[in-house]
Amino acid sequence: MERSSLSRRLAPAVALAAAAALTVAGCSSSSGGKKAEESAGGASAGKATTPRMTVALVTHQSPGDTFWDIVRKGAEAAAAKDNIKLVYSADPSAGAQATLVQNAIDQKVDGIAITLAKPDAMKDVVSKATQANIPVVGLNSGVSDWRKLGLMEFFGQDETVAGEAFGKKLDELKAKHAVCVVQEQGNVGLTQRCDGLKKTFSGKTDVLYVNGTDMPSVKSTITAKLKQDKSIDYVATLGAPFALTAVQSVSDAGSKAKIATFDLNKDLTGAISKGTIEFAVDQQPWLQGYLAIDSLWLYKNNGNYMGGGEQPVLTGPAFVDKSNVDAVAKYAAKGTR
Repeated sequence: MERSSLSRRLAPAVALAAAAALTVAGCSSSSGGKKAEESAGGASAGKATTPRMTVALVTHQSPGDTFWDIVRKGAEAAAAKDNIKLVYSADPSAGAQATLVQNAIDQKVDGIAITLAKPDAMKDVVSKATQANIPVVGLNSGVSDWRKLGLMEFFGQDETVAGEAFGKKLDELKAKHAVCVVQEQGNVGLTQRCDGLKKTFSGKTDVLYVNGTDMPSVKSTITAKLKQDKSIDYVATLGAPFALTAVQSVSDAGSKAKIATFDLNKDLTGAISKGTIEFAVDQQPWLQGYLAIDSLWLYKNNGNYMGGGEQPVLTGPAFVDKSNVDAVAKYAAKGTR
């Protein structure tokens, strides 16, 4: 099994969502639909013959953050299957992201999927979408806030639970001093990860803020921290690209610190196989994108919604390490994990 015992209790909600997504009323297996789905991430369940929809996916992606490429592939796969025109936009600035959501409202889209990295900034525009009778679902960031903001559904992981699991894992590995590297200040999900880690890890935890949009700066900041404090034996990063950069920092600093991270990509699975990264916590971003878009099709065409309007559909966390990385790597190579 590639998924840890931690995530087994999450399986019923995800399985229910996946079953609903695969039960597509009125599908046809046209060759054009199949090609679109394959290019979007490997799905080939046919194409819905329901009326064309337009759905906006608005995230807080920073330029160059490959994590969101995986989310987008999942969304594109669902859109190809469901006869949806997907309009993707992103901005790490909360105000700019809110403006992008307003643009989607003005375009009178049929549904909106958003991330809530900075939920307070999104409150007013979500209310405007609701007033315009546009269904809104959340994904990835905002598990603590989606209901308060009036979103219909949420797809992602509980970042506090993920952080707590990470901290326990560090204890199992006999770590003594960890530094948690935060690439975006004010992002509630990233804060919850570090807070969760500190809560369960019995060793010392430092928090190091870096500029996630400037990788040379990320590298030099981590290097400086490791040179300053030789007692650090684990670097905990909150995204795959930052973990790979931290490998260089450890080398440059002459440190013996090990590296573990949240999130995956194909390069990271290779690093786990080689042993340069100890483990990763996977939240299945492709699945988040897929379910968010598919849920809007299901709601529009059959009145379905998942979680009963009260519970999130959890897609993680699950540990990936040397013992199970091969089972994940083949999907990561396609850009779907």
